[in-house]
Amino acid sequence: MSKITSFFTELMRRYLPDPFVFAIALTFLAIFLAVVVQGVSPVDSLMHWGDGFWNLLAFTTQMAVILAMGYVLATSPLVDRLLNAIVVRVGTPRMAIIVATLVGGIGSYLNWGFGLVVGGIVARKLALHVRGVHYPLIIASAYSGFTLYGLGLSATIPVLISTPGHPMQKSMGLIGLGETIFSWPILLTALVVLVTLPLLNAALRPRQGEQVTEIDASQYIAKDESGQGVDGLFADNTVATRLNNSRLLSLAVGLLGLGYVAVSFLRGANLDLNKVNFLILFLGILLLRTPAQYIAKLNEGIKTITGIILQYPFYAGIMAIMAGSGLVDSVSRVFVDVANQQTLPFWGLISSFLINFFAPSGGGHWAIQGPFMIEAARALDSSLAQTSMAVMLGNAWNDLVQPFWILPALALSRLKLKDVMGYTVICMFWVGAIYICTVLLWGYLGHP
Repeated sequence: MSKITSFFTELMRRYLPDPFVFAIALTFLAIFLAVVVQGVSPVDSLMHWGDGFWNLLAFTTQMAVILAMGYVLATSPLVDRLLNAIVVRVGTPRMAIIVATLVGGIGSYLNWGFGLVVGGIVARKLALHVRGVHYPLIIASAYSGFTLYGLGLSATIPVLISTPGHPMQKSMGLIGLGETIFSWPILLTALVVLVTLPLLNAALRPRQGEQVTEIDASQYIAKDESGQGVDGLFADNTVATRLNNSRLLSLAVGLLGLGYVAVSFLRGANLDLNKVNFLILFLGILLLRTPAQYIAKLNEGIKTITGIILQYPFYAGIMAIMAGSGLVDSVSRVFVDVANQQTLPFWGLISSFLINFFAPSGGGHWAIQGPFMIEAARALDSSLAQTSMAVMLGNAWNDLVQPFWILPALALSRLKLKDVMGYTVICMFWVGAIYICTVLLWGYLGHP
């Protein structure tokens, strides 16, 4: 295991560029494939790219909100105390790796945005608390738990196709969550990943005599640039200051926001991304207690989203090339042409893994691959639920090596992509083996 780990970490260190450079390279690769494979003219490919560049603008804003405000929630005094209560009970590097993976995985299973943030935060806390923890590994371990989002409560595709009025309802109908994320094969898969992934990550830690890169604690000494805390910045006893530091004001608006969410659910609303953002925002306001404290903490959270603001438009452009040129259909057709009723979910998983390099957003990914996969499932009389879930698993599997989602973890840890990707590549192989077994067994067992 040590030799395998060294091989992949050295490979990433030498050849893996930063995420933004990776996005640029994928852009030119998508244009090249559109021209060479699909026969689209370079000018048309250029227009697909430019016309689609801002297609994810609303989603980019939603992502920025959920990550920045998720950071505020995850670092609020109450959640911070809960995380500290976990951290102080950990005394060895091996256990620190296991705990970081579990927190990131469970958090992502409950909600992918919260899991991304809370995993990175607890990993950083553990690295500061436990001597001898290899910092790149514990950050990678916390991020690796993100793959559980594809099997969890916020899995994009299963939640979407269970929602009345979804875009493909006429061709596939509604598929309840009991047939996807709450089916016994997927529940069992989630359990297997949750048990084995922490043990795998723990086995990747440096052995005695190997180099350990510990966290630089001096980077995380809590102080602002002026040398003052929130109270110092608002020390004068004016009306404005009292409003800035009013607990009553935060309590009132926090309860107002949570009241809206509660009434919406009572009236049958679905838990979409906007509802999640609404909940995280107003719960954070309540837990931070005053407007001034919330703003101060939000300023920290905003630092985690700079890469998203820059890179998501590039991926929107890539997705537009994939869709406009027909590349997604071509990739899917290669696999579907050799599929049968039982193996279609397997080939859907593999094609989804490849397509996710170019279209890493679950919703956008499904919008361009979903129609073809549903058509194939109907033609082969294959399970629509299994086929849809296979596309979701391919998406979640590829996310382990897709820089699109690891940006928040890098921002929180102040590491580079090449520092952590060697470890997530190994996780990708293990999780891939689990997901492949799931879709093959599920398909041949004929589970509806």
